[in-house]
Amino acid sequence: MRDIRPKKRTATLGSAGVIAAATLIAGAVTAPTASASAGHGQDREARGAAIAAARAAQAGIDWQDCPADWGFAKPIQCGWVSVPLDYAHPFGKQIKLAVDRIGNTGTKQERQGALVYNPGGPGGSGMRFPTRVTNKNPIWANVAKAYDFVGFDPRGVGHSAPISCVDPQEFVKAPKMDPVPDSEADKLAQRKLAREYADGCYERSGEMLPYMTTPNTARDLDVIRAALGEKKLNYLGVSYGTYLGAVYGTLFPGHLRRMVVDSVVNPARQNIWYQANLEQDVAFEGRWKDWEDWVAKNDAAFHLGTTRDAVQAKWLQLRATAKKSPIGGVVGPAELISFFQSAPYYDSSWVPVATVFSKYVAGDTQALVDAAAPDMSDTAGNISAENGNAVYTAVECADAKWPTSWRKWDRDNTRLNKDYPFMTWANAWMNLPCATWHTKQQTPLDVKTGKGLPQVMIVQSTNDAATPYAGAVELHRRFQGSRLITEQGAGSHGVTGLVNPCINSRVDAYLLEGKLDAADVTCGPHATPKP
Repeated sequence: MRDIRPKKRTATLGSAGVIAAATLIAGAVTAPTASASAGHGQDREARGAAIAAARAAQAGIDWQDCPADWGFAKPIQCGWVSVPLDYAHPFGKQIKLAVDRIGNTGTKQERQGALVYNPGGPGGSGMRFPTRVTNKNPIWANVAKAYDFVGFDPRGVGHSAPISCVDPQEFVKAPKMDPVPDSEADKLAQRKLAREYADGCYERSGEMLPYMTTPNTARDLDVIRAALGEKKLNYLGVSYGTYLGAVYGTLFPGHLRRMVVDSVVNPARQNIWYQANLEQDVAFEGRWKDWEDWVAKNDAAFHLGTTRDAVQAKWLQLRATAKKSPIGGVVGPAELISFFQSAPYYDSSWVPVATVFSKYVAGDTQALVDAAAPDMSDTAGNISAENGNAVYTAVECADAKWPTSWRKWDRDNTRLNKDYPFMTWANAWMNLPCATWHTKQQTPLDVKTGKGLPQVMIVQSTNDAATPYAGAVELHRRFQGSRLITEQGAGSHGVTGLVNPCINSRVDAYLLEGKLDAADVTCGPHATPKP
């Protein structure tokens, strides 16, 4: 269920106030009582998190200009926060997390602290968040007056003790096997690849794997809060970042000031993570059809057919051609899915994907090769893509117990593929390493309201493919006093980054004034992309 999937890179993918250390340490140490009742292991981790936060509050962050090769120019600053690899042993091995920030653009009086961001994944880096200020993103201009924008690389990601499962150049190499199996032999070959991938993760990153969990990343978030000199956390999480926020809110309810979660992972224990991926397959099919309807409506621009069925027929024809002989020698069905899936993910991809498809049908195969094939010369991008996938796999495999029976995987995905063929098998193979994972798989946290939890803002579109709408409803039910803003009839993943005044004005009012509507709100959709 990854929102930053490996694909060709070009196709995409606060000023800490000086506060008395004693106050911070008191704030940090009284923290995590919520998890104490969950058993001795979590009790030790809660104490470990309090110790680490107290230490970070005293140390602060030594902000400097960012390293040149990180790509963040002044006035963005970078720094490091040390956290225990294992919170049950807070004085044991430490890892360093990369953080960056840009100060609030308003006056000293307007400043309300730091706003910390996670874009999802798992495996996504939040380090680009301060560039919303330097790029003068109008949606965030008001909030930027009041808050330092703080990003970070979660444990295992980017600059933060990065993990790896396979040689990056090997990881991106194309063409890969068609995800949709034609035979038992195909399934056997894919199972072998998944097992080898799990083996590779253990060989290359075994020391980190047991600790690559969402609760540990939530504890890291609390240590970052303390290092920033913030008594309470202001947090914006998108996609998997909503699950991170839900877990943080459960472990540290009294440490939250304001939290916006956007495009919500269903936090129910039984949904993490096997079921979540199956439900995603159904939602992707629906959003894929939405995109095909839009392409058909804009046939004057794309010439791909005037009905959804006509567009789908062209897609199946393209797929069959690529299966028979990979386009340009490198773009087979797997590469096609990797490229085309960005359309059901993000409305911003509707025009680019349709344009490439249209050019291909008109005889220009190079546009498709450029868009969908890996760039073997982009070694930095390939390292990043492999790392993102490694973290995705490590977190989802560690967070929950996965079925080990191949019969179950085969039965569930064969059944789903009949009606929802667009993503089902591709998603299955991506997650199958979890069936043969080498390190301990945890039981997901029971996400719930604890003492001191503030009112949380939940934002969700009804047709989201990556995080189906039911997830927002479930988190809303679990977090008392939360407000749900529904974007009706839309489906782009990540709503708060789009222009929709009905939503943008409410996010501003909440983050700037703590204001929420008296009841849940339904907004109309943002503008549909124009060719």
